[in-house]
Amino acid sequence: MYYSSPANLAIVACPGGETFSDQVIVHLKNQCLRIFKKTADEMSRRFSMEPDEVTRRINFINEITIPGMNPRSHDMKLHTPNFKVPTRFTMFPNGELKAEILKSIRGKNIFIVQDVENRYPVKFNDGALTKPLSVNDHLMMIYVTIDAVKQAGARSTTLVIPTYPYARQHRRKGREGVTSSRVGRIFESLGVDCLITLDIHSQEIGNAFCRMRLENLHASYQIIRKLSQLVTFGGEDFVVAAPDTGSVDRNKFYATALKKPLALIYKERDYSKVTKDAVDNNIAEMKLLGNVKGKTVFMADDMLGTGGTMLKAMKFLKEQGAVKVLCAVSLPLFSGDAIKFFDEAYKAGLFHRIIGTNAVYHEELLKREWYVSVDVTKLFAQIILRIHQGLSISSILDNRDVIIKSLTNKS
Repeated sequence: MYYSSPANLAIVACPGGETFSDQVIVHLKNQCLRIFKKTADEMSRRFSMEPDEVTRRINFINEITIPGMNPRSHDMKLHTPNFKVPTRFTMFPNGELKAEILKSIRGKNIFIVQDVENRYPVKFNDGALTKPLSVNDHLMMIYVTIDAVKQAGARSTTLVIPTYPYARQHRRKGREGVTSSRVGRIFESLGVDCLITLDIHSQEIGNAFCRMRLENLHASYQIIRKLSQLVTFGGEDFVVAAPDTGSVDRNKFYATALKKPLALIYKERDYSKVTKDAVDNNIAEMKLLGNVKGKTVFMADDMLGTGGTMLKAMKFLKEQGAVKVLCAVSLPLFSGDAIKFFDEAYKAGLFHRIIGTNAVYHEELLKREWYVSVDVTKLFAQIILRIHQGLSISSILDNRDVIIKSLTNKS
């Protein structure tokens, strides 16, 4: 990596994605420091120079090529860029949104970060206005930010959206739109080169794009690491269960990695009924393929909205004799009154823990004893840096080898 290469990488954080982007930037700086230090050590060895002298010369080159990259840093410490682009976001009285880039980004590779499921109040108008946004508001914020970035002369534009908006509207059953693909095509028409997301609801969505690349990350490694701290995988008392037919492949992956049996919960649904919340859903009947009696059961799903599917599955598994139930969700949306329903289910002993990621910003969830959060910002930082450098990302997208190695070391 060229010394000045990271300076051409810049992060624009939309109001909803501020927290996520700040954590990504911390990991980006740490990764750059490790690369710089490795380079400095290698140059010191090859040219028989003192490490401090190599560091000073690297900083000198950086300051020549990118003036003001980090001028306040000490000469004997490796400098890293700030990465975050100062941006002003304005909301007008009629609800219109505007994004203003406050520093030149011409020729840079821009990564726009947004959390469309952030339902907490965010700041506008230099902090004078604080207001919560809907998914549609967050989506419009992305559109105006993309436009501002393109108008400012960015070399490339990549969207970092852990939760892909409208992902569940990916299949047409009647006279309805396939909105998930339409959202992506709008991104594409605005000039977005690549979109990075986490555990997208359906791979079919990526097939709708003509030019824009879709990089779909997986949190399985982070989830398995946390799961290994909560339970032991030894013996015959552990089973992986798929909460519905749509999650079979995901849970088969976990069962294969953990070398455990796979069970399946089959649900009969009444599609004439629209799910309203965790209690009033369209599940009519449930059946179990497999044995969970006297066992610890682990279930994984891509997202948890109202939580109806997961709650019914937990109750059903306990009725079938499961001793302990744990769940993992990559995108813990917890829409509506879901947190309240899970509080009640936890008190009733229906489950032990739920593992979720910080891909969705939540303050209330983190206060719950039954909720365990895992950090995926390092994962996003790794792929952002690799895309920026033009390196392969296949080892990140397919993390089976890393998981197997991790489990082997633990055993």
